[in-house]
Amino acid sequence: MKTFENNSRREFLGALALGATASTLSVLTNPIYANIPIDDSKKMNDANEWFDKIKGKHRIVYDGSTPHHGFPIIWNWAYYLTNNGTGTPDEDMTAMTVLRHEAIPFAFEDRLWKKYPLGEVFNVMNKATEKPYDRNPYYVPQEGDFPLPQIEGIKRLQERGAMFCVCDLAMQVYSQAVAGKMNLETKEVYEDWTKGVLPDIQIVPSGVWALGRAQEHGCGYIFAGG
Repeated sequence: MKTFENNSRREFLGALALGATASTLSVLTNPIYANIPIDDSKKMNDANEWFDKIKGKHRIVYDGSTPHHGFPIIWNWAYYLTNNGTGTPDEDMTAMTVLRHEAIPFAFEDRLWKKYPLGEVFNVMNKATEKPYDRNPYYVPQEGDFPLPQIEGIKRLQERGAMFCVCDLAMQVYSQAVAGKMNLETKEVYEDWTKGVLPDIQIVPSGVWALGRAQEHGCGYIFAGG
């Protein structure tokens, strides 16, 4: 098992910034990523149906493009908190968070965070230890993961009706970059990431695709990245 040296992390992230930004045209035209399958229509034919689960009068979608200290999840919780406070029950609203680009590790189980040092790769730092997380801090948060103890994690928000999805295109791009740095097979890393997506988080063809579909289903748009 290989890990990233501190002095190589900046080079690694720099390479991602230059050639592996899943939400930009540069990725799609970079020959390094020529083997990434762009047409996911067969594999993703159930993604459209997932959007039929959106319910209620009040609907919002959060664009989680970066880790941003957990705010793609915090704003989702805040939507439920403040709507409840103004008389709207959970049953009459839906908050969706689209995890794309550098926020995709929040869709993954702890196993992947340890195996592919995702806290280091995506610069998700534990303030208490001042080290990168080796677990997903926002699925079932522990004390100190969120700035306020009452903030709920992904699992609890899902139980309330919140929806979370993850960008497949970003998973393909970043798994290829990580595989290259760790001398692993790209296909094996990508398939491992796919298997490690947390329960009830929907894989969608791309984050921008999902943001468009959510708005077509009546969701207002809010940017939740950094």
